This record gives sequence, structure tokens and C-alpha cells, in this order.
Amino acid sequence: MLRWLIGGGREPQGLAEKSSIQTIGEEQIQNPYTELLVLKGHQDIVRFLVQIDDCRFASAGDDGIVFLWNAQTGEKLFELHGHTHKITAITPFSSSDASEEENHLILTASADRTVIVWDCTSGRQVQKVSCFHSTVKCLTVLQRLDVWLSGGSDLCVWNRKLDLLCKTSHLSDAGISALVELPKNCIAAAVGKELIIFRLIASDESEGWNILEVKRLADHQDNILSLVSVNDLTFVTGSHVGELIIWDALDWTKQASECNFWDSSVHPDVQSEIKLSQSPNETSVQHLTSDEECVFAAVGKGIYVYNLQMKRVIASQRTAHDSSVLHIEKLPNRQLISCSEDGSVRIWELREKQQLPAEPVPTGFFNMWGFGRANKQANQAAKKMQENIPMYFLELVGDLIGHSSAVQMFLYFGELGLATCSADHLIILWKDGERESRLRSLTLFQKLSENGDLQLKL
Repeated sequence: MLRWLIGGGREPQGLAEKSSIQTIGEEQIQNPYTELLVLKGHQDIVRFLVQIDDCRFASAGDDGIVFLWNAQTGEKLFELHGHTHKITAITPFSSSDASEEENHLILTASADRTVIVWDCTSGRQVQKVSCFHSTVKCLTVLQRLDVWLSGGSDLCVWNRKLDLLCKTSHLSDAGISALVELPKNCIAAAVGKELIIFRLIASDESEGWNILEVKRLADHQDNILSLVSVNDLTFVTGSHVGELIIWDALDWTKQASECNFWDSSVHPDVQSEIKLSQSPNETSVQHLTSDEECVFAAVGKGIYVYNLQMKRVIASQRTAHDSSVLHIEKLPNRQLISCSEDGSVRIWELREKQQLPAEPVPTGFFNMWGFGRANKQANQAAKKMQENIPMYFLELVGDLIGHSSAVQMFLYFGELGLATCSADHLIILWKDGERESRLRSLTLFQKLSENGDLQLKL
């Protein structure tokens, strides 16, 4: 484990002279992450990070090994061996029985067509399932029903003892790419460009369930890459060709959609940037996250903020990174963090623009000649509406440079910092330099006091 001190920002590497990407100077006064710990252990791409509790997390990737880490110290707690191929999915699997002491478990799926349950306290393998006919690509735990789901070429439902309760027929050779829980015991599964809704129905047998396909939604024009639940009423999907669809979680109808992220003429009110020619691959929705108000989308090289109530993009950075953005999260303080194939991690702040007086809006032929009273009223109404719509922009406030290859994802641990994983086989813990300095000073003060080398005066 290596500890580095960061002396500020730097110019992004590998940029063309006329790149429109934002840069930040050496003085990153709003970026607290001025120290980093480099965690070594993985021998291949690290693709997954999952939080176990307030101070522990697990990492996994293409070497098939799972590591457990202390987020405060960077200490390696356990190295878990059991898979023979790359890991394709990982999820927490904690006990839901209030009468039992909470037992932290994790589930891992692999290209070796197995799923393993691990005990995070002992670092031991609890159980292994090897009956899959294809690679499991996603795992979801339904805490309320006390079951978990595995998605591959079919959808399987399991109990905590790892008994197979029920499964669907073969859905697709490509398999299920994402799963999300919906109300009324329903699940949405992304299968290629289709969204399939399933319902779990209790069977007569003890702890038994049956799974029933209830609807197929074919609104996307290309493969669904992202699927996220907003709340009990709404969920969102994003596709390879940049389609974002907002769905009703109760009746599965389409509430709204956005298909023109890269077209500046559709969003003239977001900050203007140099428009670059983009291939379809550069407009794919790689990742989605949300809060109660907005959906935050990683689309191609850019990041977008879509307001659910307004049903429109309210802020964007079309070239937030040099390469595709792979992961995005919103922090509690109106900040966003994004990471990219270019190896960078960037911090953004969502800020409201100062409103400028709205210009009159043309109302057609009669407006051109100034005829009629209606056009004046229409202008006033349009002006008032524009004035009432808040305008936002994303300002770059931090640029974290430490990885030498694509940053796959990250975890935010609040005051403990930020964990990132990369194709360079490394995990980096980004630390608040001022906080770490205070902690070291306090530790030194306590040691001197204990050794009697410091005279305390009251």
C-alpha cells in the first residue's frame, strides 16, 4: 500500500489542441482529495466495488479474486479464492432476520458459471452453486421477499439456503444484462433491446415462489445498457444509441423519453460547448443514477442531468472526459463524480445560472407584422414561463489523477473518502488531506501524552 500526497491538478493528458473538455488549474480549492492510498493485489482489470458496511468494501474483476478492504486504513482484510474465471457480478447479501446478529455476506458470479456466497467476517466460502447453463451477468437481492435473483440466459429465483425455487425458460443467448426490483413483487429485466416484466407469485409450497412473465416492452431501438429504480413509482432505462426512457413502475407505461442528448439544438439552454462529431458508440448511456428529483446519465463522453418533473435536461457537460464516461454518482452536497476510460475521476458541482432577461418569442406570421393582441399576450406568457424555469450548469471543481488506465467505477464513503478501481489493476483510496493531517496530529499528540513526553497544563 502506497500513500501519495497530491500537489494539485494537472492538464489532462492526451488532449488534442482544440479539445472542448474543461480543465482546472493547480489550485483546486473545492477538491478535498489531496492524499491517496494505492491498494495492490489484483492481477487483472478491477471492475467491481461493493460496500459491505460503513468502513469495509469488496473488490473483484477479471482475475476471479475477491478482496476485502478497510476503507479507512486501506488494509487488506481477506483475499478470497474460489472462481476460476473473471467475476461478472457482485452484490451484498446481508441477513434480514432482526432476531439474528447481522451477518455480512456477499454474492459473486463468474464466467465459470458458478455463484459463491462469502462470509465477510471470516473470509470463508459459505456455499457454491454450480448448476448454471450460462454465465450469470447480474445478481439482485430482494430483501423484502428474502430471495435473490440471478440473470443469465434465464432468470432464476433462490432462497438464502441457495435452493432454486423457480426459473424462467431460456430467454436469450445474449442473456439478461440488468435487473431491478419493482412494486407488487415485480422485476424488470433488460434482455437485449427488450424490457421484460416478471411477477413473483407465492406457491402453495412452504417458502415457494413461481415466476410469471407479464409484459414485454419494445420501445428501445438498441440494446439496453442501464437500468435503475428512482422510487416506488418510477424507473429508468438507457440504451446503446442514447435513448433514455422514464417508466411508470406500477403499470409499466412510458412517462417520458429523451433521445437527443448529443444534439445542442434540442437543449439550447444548457451551457454551450464546441460540438464534436460523435459515433453511435459515443452516445450510449453507459450508466444511470438518480435521486428523487433528477436522473444523472453518463452518455458517451458527457454527463447529463435530467429533471423528472420538468421532463427535460437542465444541465450537461457534453465532453466531460476525453473518453466514454463509465460511472456517475451524485453526492449529498449537490456534487457529482464521474469516471472515464481516459483514467480520470472528476468532481462537478451543479449550480444555478443567473437569469438573463428573456427575449420575445415569435408567434408566427401575424407576429412578424405586429397584428393582433394575442401575439403580445403570447409573448408575455412565454417570457414569464422562461423566467420561472431555473437554469443550471455543471462546474468542474476537482480532477483526480492517479490511474493509468480506464477507471471502471467508484464508491463514496463520506468522510472516509472515495475508492476507485481501474483497468490498471489498482484500487485507489482518495483521502481528504486536511482531515488525514488532523488525525495524524491527534494520534501523535496521544502517543506523546501516553509516553509522558508531553506535559499537559490545565
